[in-house]
Amino acid sequence: MPINKLALVRYKTIDNCLQNRFRKWTLEDLVEACSEALYEYEGITKGVSLRTVQLDLQNMRSEKLGYNAPIVVVDKKFYTYEDKNYSITNIPLTRQDLSTLSEVVDVLKQFKGFGYFDELTGMVSRLEDKIYKQTHKGKSYIHFERNDLLKGLEFIDPVHKAILNKRTLEISYQSFKAREASSIIFYAYLLKEYRNRWFVIGMKKDETFLTLALDRIVEVKEIEKEKYVKNTVFNTETFYNNAIGVTKSLNQREVPVVFKLERAHVPYVETKPIHASQQLLEKHDDGCVFKMDVVWNYELEREILGFGDSIEVLSPKNLRRRIHQRLNQALKKYHE
Repeated sequence: MPINKLALVRYKTIDNCLQNRFRKWTLEDLVEACSEALYEYEGITKGVSLRTVQLDLQNMRSEKLGYNAPIVVVDKKFYTYEDKNYSITNIPLTRQDLSTLSEVVDVLKQFKGFGYFDELTGMVSRLEDKIYKQTHKGKSYIHFERNDLLKGLEFIDPVHKAILNKRTLEISYQSFKAREASSIIFYAYLLKEYRNRWFVIGMKKDETFLTLALDRIVEVKEIEKEKYVKNTVFNTETFYNNAIGVTKSLNQREVPVVFKLERAHVPYVETKPIHASQQLLEKHDDGCVFKMDVVWNYELEREILGFGDSIEVLSPKNLRRRIHQRLNQALKKYHE
């Protein structure tokens, strides 16, 4: 059963709603959500009828689309998934899907060798591996870094659309230190990934520059009545060029960090630099001295500490003292 574009928008919208267990969804709520989605993505203003959404729910429950969605009605009024981990995006690929993906991969592979294709190379490898695994029902022979327990990925799409469409967001956010979530009026400017975690960078309504982890977000919704404030405070293309990770303030500048690495670890840092600014300054029999220009943040300290006793920070002196202090604190934990 082929799915037209508008139906797919509705199915995905209903799926997102039913996954959100922080709210109860009536049929009228689902109709409203689908109407808003069609207006946002397709510019359709006539909305969606109750009958259409009822048929959508029926189709999602059935085998027609291969979803077999476990949609249940609670208290004879509220719709939800019986299985809290279910999503239509998690179902296996159909033969038609595999055939279509194979054609897409064949087209993309023709562009290998072009500069602009470099960023797509990893994606094509993932697709090829996924198609092979599904087609042959066998093992995967290429493993990518992943974390199946990672939270917050469902917010990437709405946050990205808010950035593109310049829409103000109301974000329910609970930091690791907070006992409960709080509401934030937020202007999102940039999405950034670091070590499998996603972050959104932007400004609060009070003009506070802020970095939010998507895995600490509880809920995201657009606010039409709140005017979006455009980004005039930082360049999204270059802001993180001098940083490791995502921790950086607006006016923070880089510092020259000079460190010596033991000989055995030098090849690893030469083939995979800690930072793009890394330079080789000196070669010695017992190791090499490198320099990089980066902002001093938590991620820099963690990167240095990750080398254990194989690295020595030579400058700046205050960073050297900081690493010395943290190593001493760690050593105390191992005193018998």
